[in-house]
Amino acid sequence: MNINDYRKPTYDIDPIYIKRWSPRAFQDKQVSDEVLYSLFEAARWAPSAGNVQPWRFVFAKKDADKEKFLSFIYESNTVWCKHASVLMAVISKEEAELFGGKNPTHAFDTGTAWGFFALEAARKGLITHGMGGFDREKAKEVLNIPAGYTVNAVVAIGYQGEKDTLPEQFQAREIPSPRNEFDTFVFEGLFK
Repeated sequence: MNINDYRKPTYDIDPIYIKRWSPRAFQDKQVSDEVLYSLFEAARWAPSAGNVQPWRFVFAKKDADKEKFLSFIYESNTVWCKHASVLMAVISKEEAELFGGKNPTHAFDTGTAWGFFALEAARKGLITHGMGGFDREKAKEVLNIPAGYTVNAVVAIGYQGEKDTLPEQFQAREIPSPRNEFDTFVFEGLFK
């Protein structure tokens, strides 16, 4: 598959932004600790309001740990994500002493860290697929996440497989999605 058949930037940007997309087909190939930890290292360097760094990640590589994740991920996602080498919860700490309580940027900063993680994964030849289709309360219970933290997403991580390994309902969707032109979401002066 040639990514440029599906995605073309209007302005000059690094190719990594076009390369990164969210496939569902995973190879049966493990991600080494060294490679996985390098993704967390990239996330570590994300910008953060007041340098609070509210992001937290819980990951599962072992089958028993992955089964815990599959217990709270919705079936429409488990049919494909169960083949990923790693499953990860993206979590943010809601409060910060620096802000005198509620951290108004906890989700924003954590999303930025996840973005750094995803780009480093693409750079290393991995795929990532973020999911919102899971039971957040059950995730907190199963993963022992205390009050004061938000589970923002679950991510499947691994090496890209062939689309014909997916259930039929997902095969046609196994292509890089386009993006809106930036003039549909960028406004100068006032929101339009």
